[in-house]
Amino acid sequence: MLLLLNGCTKEVTIDIPGYEEKLVIDGQIETDQPPFVMLSKSKEVYAPTDLDAFLNGFITGAVVTVSDGTTTVQLDELCSDNLPPGSEEIAAAMFGISVADLANYNICAYTSFNTAIWGQVGKTYTLNVTFEGQTYTAETSIVQPTTFDNLYWKPEPDTPNHGFSWVTLSDPANQFDGYRWEIKRINTNPDGTTVDAGYTPTFNPVFNDEFFDGLTFDFAYENPHAIGPSVPEDFRFLYPEGDSVVIKLSKMDRNVYEFLEKKYTQLATAGNPFATPTNIPNNIEGGALGVWAGYSPSFDTLACYE
Repeated sequence: MLLLLNGCTKEVTIDIPGYEEKLVIDGQIETDQPPFVMLSKSKEVYAPTDLDAFLNGFITGAVVTVSDGTTTVQLDELCSDNLPPGSEEIAAAMFGISVADLANYNICAYTSFNTAIWGQVGKTYTLNVTFEGQTYTAETSIVQPTTFDNLYWKPEPDTPNHGFSWVTLSDPANQFDGYRWEIKRINTNPDGTTVDAGYTPTFNPVFNDEFFDGLTFDFAYENPHAIGPSVPEDFRFLYPEGDSVVIKLSKMDRNVYEFLEKKYTQLATAGNPFATPTNIPNNIEGGALGVWAGYSPSFDTLACYE
């Protein structure tokens, strides 16, 4: 038996490809907003992940243009610690940090205050990035938005002062529709500022209409801020009565949806040895990673009262 088992063994050699640094493009354009593109370099899996490494990864000196088929505009390089006067609030919303923190970080991106290239529903936008002799291109569309039929807060039976946010949505029939759900609490702090400076995606914030094409239905979403040890277990993921929340529901084309859906799947399963490995697709041509995303958002305000 020992000889037989010995004879069945085989040494297996796995040739793991070496790491290759690539350009990462994180760009978006949405209705009535300027294009916004952040460039960085991909990192090796064992590279440092501290704040300094993150801030040092951003790329400057690239030539970035956006075209809607009629107008082509070269984007301006904008850095958080050297902003034009009067642009602080717009830049803070773009970077996703508070106005007070802007000067503390050297984050650079590419954008334009030329409204001729700001997002419009029904248009297709082409991104062109030239860096270190290489050119990368991508295309995205801003599709027709879908608005809410109704928005309401409903307390849970066991937690009468806490509940989920609910929405009634009528999905357009016979077409692909991809959605992303984000929220921003606009309750005020004692100093008069709002609780949230920007929008936060919920858990698994993207979904499509594969199972409800053309239907009208109600569904609920959780509060992404109601987590952590400071929140009692019975109240986790729920909105307390009295909250005021702006709901942002964005539509996107199929390529952008595929990127986001795989991205959030990977984030949700990272570190799980039993999860299926997920490769994140992209819509960038030329060898770069990332996404160039067009969004058409709808907004509504939820008052958390029954």
